[in-house]
Amino acid sequence: MSRWLIVGGAAVGAVVLARRLAPSCGGFDFAKMIERMPDEAPPKWMYLNISAIRANTERTLQLLEEQRAGSGTTARTAA
Repeated sequence: MSRWLIVGGAAVGAVVLARRLAPSCGGFDFAKMIERMPDEAPPKWMYLNISAIRANTERTLQLLEEQRAGSGTTARTAA
């Protein structure tokens, strides 16, 4: 019984602490943090690579939609 009280108290304390700290974390800008990193930093490489992959994916989807709209047919998927 006392274990559950301790665990419950810790959980309530964590929630109260998270709510108290949440407003101060609202101004965190991830993009600015990445820009300040040196060019050799692995997190910066990952961020730039993920951004490039997203841009390529968006371009590919746009081209596929244009092709689909140009042909006038919808693609069927195999069940």
